[in-house]
Amino acid sequence: MERVANGVSVESRAQWVDYAKAIGIILVVYGHVARGLFDAGIPVSPELFLLVESIVYSFHMPLFFFLSGLFFEASFRRRGPGGLVLSKLDTIVYPYILWSLLQGSIEVFLSKYTNGSVGAGDVFSFLWEPRAQFWFLYALFILFCVATLIFSLLRLRGSLIVFSVLAALLYIYQPLAGVQPLGFLVDNLVYFLLGALVYRYGGETELGRYRWAVVLGAGFLLAQYWFHATLGLTWTDKGAPSLLLGGISILFVVSLSVALARSPSKIWLLVGSSSMAIYLMHVLAGAGVRVVLQKLAGVDAFLVHLGLGMAVGLIGPILALEIIKRLNIRYLFSAPISSYLMSITTRIGGKGEGRAADS
Repeated sequence: MERVANGVSVESRAQWVDYAKAIGIILVVYGHVARGLFDAGIPVSPELFLLVESIVYSFHMPLFFFLSGLFFEASFRRRGPGGLVLSKLDTIVYPYILWSLLQGSIEVFLSKYTNGSVGAGDVFSFLWEPRAQFWFLYALFILFCVATLIFSLLRLRGSLIVFSVLAALLYIYQPLAGVQPLGFLVDNLVYFLLGALVYRYGGETELGRYRWAVVLGAGFLLAQYWFHATLGLTWTDKGAPSLLLGGISILFVVSLSVALARSPSKIWLLVGSSSMAIYLMHVLAGAGVRVVLQKLAGVDAFLVHLGLGMAVGLIGPILALEIIKRLNIRYLFSAPISSYLMSITTRIGGKGEGRAADS
């Protein structure tokens, strides 16, 4: 079995990461379905809804930035700076553009049945401002570019730790809050670099011990209580408390995932490995369920909406992904843009060398 530098097998790492992705994407689907129901006026206690939303949002997207940072260094070493950034055109920029257009166009068509009114101009705003859930892909590409620059500058031992501390200070003091796209960088770079640190030092090996899962689970509950009840803060309040809360919550999910992955479940692994497809498609699936239940069936029970919306938001994209694979439909989630650009560069370079030889 292939080993990585810190002694953790590639297979075991992939399995626990899929568990973590599964936990994260389930929370993402919950967050968007529940928020859609709340905005649509489906009866629910506002206090309870906002508390649960704040707990979920305090760590579920930072978790995905952490997981992206986890494999960054290995990819950087394998591809090099230029190759790494180019590869993200295939897997981040391309689906960002395609699915922003697809979802936006469908939202325009169905706007009279849904919560918001979306016009054609709103669809194309993705060029300068990400819409809906696609902000994550927008921010992730920026982080990959910045992290590539950082790792290109890493020469001295301990440099990654220094950059991580600087990222933490940026998060705590928020000097660029609200200034996009720099705000995405300030809010999420620290979690990305935390993932890189865990990869470099093999922290998940120790975190995977059951006692750490219990300790961090208790820490997660206490930290959430301290943040929300004692301090009276919510997930939008950025600073040292929210960074501490996010870090503890992420480490708990990592510890739980490593522990659970010792006895792999095909369902959890399937959800985790399908997380990108779920992320791209779940909003339309969940909104469709809400429209059918509320507008056509007259159902206003929050838990019925939530349960069915989450089920369809998770299962629908997985089934769609399987159909896409069986029919061999290409270019829905990635495209070989980098290969095309490299081939053009090679041809131009070859022609230049030919002219030089002729002269």
